[in-house]
Amino acid sequence: MKHIKNIARMKEEVAQLKADGKTIGFVPTMGFLHDGHLQLVEKAKQQVDVVIMSIFVNPLQFGENEDFDSYPKDLEKDLHLAEQHGVHQLFIPTAAEMYPDTMSIKMIVQRGADILCGSSRPGHFDGVATVVMKLFNIIEPDIAYFGMKDAQQVAIIKQMVADYHLNLTIVPVPTVREKDGLAMSSRNVNLSHMERQEAPHIYKTLAEAKNKALQGHFKTVAGLEDWVKQALKRDLKLGRIDYITCLKFPELIRPGALTGSVILATAVHYEQVRLIDNVMWEQFPI
Repeated sequence: MKHIKNIARMKEEVAQLKADGKTIGFVPTMGFLHDGHLQLVEKAKQQVDVVIMSIFVNPLQFGENEDFDSYPKDLEKDLHLAEQHGVHQLFIPTAAEMYPDTMSIKMIVQRGADILCGSSRPGHFDGVATVVMKLFNIIEPDIAYFGMKDAQQVAIIKQMVADYHLNLTIVPVPTVREKDGLAMSSRNVNLSHMERQEAPHIYKTLAEAKNKALQGHFKTVAGLEDWVKQALKRDLKLGRIDYITCLKFPELIRPGALTGSVILATAVHYEQVRLIDNVMWEQFPI
């Protein structure tokens, strides 16, 4: 596995791969790898000749008082896991390499960024769009792989690819979970023991709400959201609810009725970490 830190060198490698007729799959990460990231790699290996992973904690997507400085890191372990799971090239740029000067042109996400996570993290998805566009231009992948734990990010990136006519395909990969249902996340290590015991209630509640919705238990979107809110308030003693929202997916707009492709998403604040999760389903009239 090649370790590449320089953009120019990475572009040289990509040019050679394309000259050799190789297809490229790209897995962007912020490191501190877990099985969720590695599942993206496994999916890529099934579909492309070469898998390139990036590890870069992007400062542009962190706001004030967020966890940029404390974001978990273990590069040595990441290198081992990436190589063990068949990553061919690992792109590990520094912030100075990615942003040598102040950006003169800013990416602004105008649709889907002021809801869900974006409502409490202004500018977050502008930062995501900026770094992903940069990485796409450096790696030039045929396919890029993203986990559905952050479904809002997937929807926004797919729309960016369409808006800018980028010549690649976005492949969403289902959320990978711990045995107790908690969505895998690099940030889970920042949960206290008691918080970690409580956190699986988030997915349990979302999954129960989905089942109730499919059985016709809820007459309105607001009714569904209120049920989840009350259930989480009952079960979460340490976590503080940021939002509970049901939207059409991938449009990320509020449905007039509980029908079609929907996403039920939530975010919960703990002392040192903010957890996100979601469930999706097709709702048909009963």
